[in-house]
Amino acid sequence: MKLLSPLIALFQAVFLILWLVFWITVSGLAAILTLNGELPLVMARRFWASMHWHITGSPLLVEPLPDVDWSKPHIFLMNHQSAFDIPVAFAVIPVNIRFIAKHVLKWIPFLGWYMVGTGMIFLNRSNRREAMRSLKLAGERIRAGSNILAFPEGTRSKDGRILPFKKGSFVLAVEAGVPIIPMAIEGTRGMLPKGSIRLRRHTIRVKVGQPISTAGIKGPAREALMNQVRDVIIQLHRDIGGEGGVPQESLASGNDKNVDLADRPI
Repeated sequence: MKLLSPLIALFQAVFLILWLVFWITVSGLAAILTLNGELPLVMARRFWASMHWHITGSPLLVEPLPDVDWSKPHIFLMNHQSAFDIPVAFAVIPVNIRFIAKHVLKWIPFLGWYMVGTGMIFLNRSNRREAMRSLKLAGERIRAGSNILAFPEGTRSKDGRILPFKKGSFVLAVEAGVPIIPMAIEGTRGMLPKGSIRLRRHTIRVKVGQPISTAGIKGPAREALMNQVRDVIIQLHRDIGGEGGVPQESLASGNDKNVDLADRPI
C-alpha cells in the first residue's frame, strides 16, 4: 500500500490538471460560440469544481444557506486553508463569483488564461500602486454587478486557526457600498495541506453567514467592521468543528503589513 500511495497521488494530480485544461478549453469555446462571458463561470460551478473532492471520496457538507437576495452583488470573505478553497467556494456560492488572487497566477498556462478571460482580480501586495489599481478595478466590477470572493487573511493558515485580517477587502466593500457575506471553511487543509501535493480523504464543511451591511461605514469604523467580520467568521468556523482563532480585538495592533489600500479611496 505504501508503494501505491505515491502512484495514486501522482494520478490524482495529473488528472486534476487535465480536468482543468479540459474545462477551460470547453468553457472558452462555449463562451466564444454563445458570446456569453459568464458561461465559463457557470461551468466551473456546475462541472469543474466538484471533482476536487470526489476524486478522494471526501464528503462536502454545507450548512443551509442564509436568506439572501442573490441577484444583488456581494463581497464574500472566507478563511483560507488550502488551494481547494476556491473550487469549494465555486460550488457552494449559488452565483457566479470572481476572486482576488495573487498576481503570479496570471502567468500559469490555461489557469491564468481562464482567470484573465473571466475577469478575476490579480493583486500584487509587494507593489502598493499596483495593489491600489487592482482593487479599484475590483470596485468597478462590483458596481457593475459582479460578486467578489476574497481571503482577508492574505495567505493560507498552516494550522487551521484563522489569521489576522488585512484591510484591503474591507476598504473595497465600503467603497463599493455592498454587503459582506462571511464564510467559514474547515477540512480542506486536511485534504491538501500547505506545501503538499498529496491529496487525502477528509470531510469538508462550509457555513455561510448572514450579510453584514457596509452602509454608513467611514474612516475608523472600517476597523470595527473588520473586527466584527473576523469574529463572525471565527464563530462560523467553530460551528463547523474548526478551532476558530483569537478575537480580532485581542490581536496586537501595528502588525498589519498589508495596507492593500488602507485609507485611500478606490
